[in-house]
Amino acid sequence: MSKFAEDIDRIPAWRCIGCGKLDAPRPCIGVCQDRKVELVSAVDYDRALARINELEALVRMLAMTVPREGQWESSYRRFQENARKLSAK
Repeated sequence: MSKFAEDIDRIPAWRCIGCGKLDAPRPCIGVCQDRKVELVSAVDYDRALARINELEALVRMLAMTVPREGQWESSYRRFQENARKLSAK
């Protein structure tokens, strides 16, 4: 899992299937102030995170690969192919 994902908190909540209203009740300690926030569904987040992990893997491979003598072009072409496949998703 990406280090980026470890810093993301997930807040359990209820969502209305009719209007989409979200509610995450918590006990109030008397200092609450409402703030506008933007939320994404866990499914969309997980999909984005999987994509990030694929791209990170490609970047790590590029950084750690040392082609054999005279093989830099075939290595480069393979990285291009992998990058195109990821871009097509």
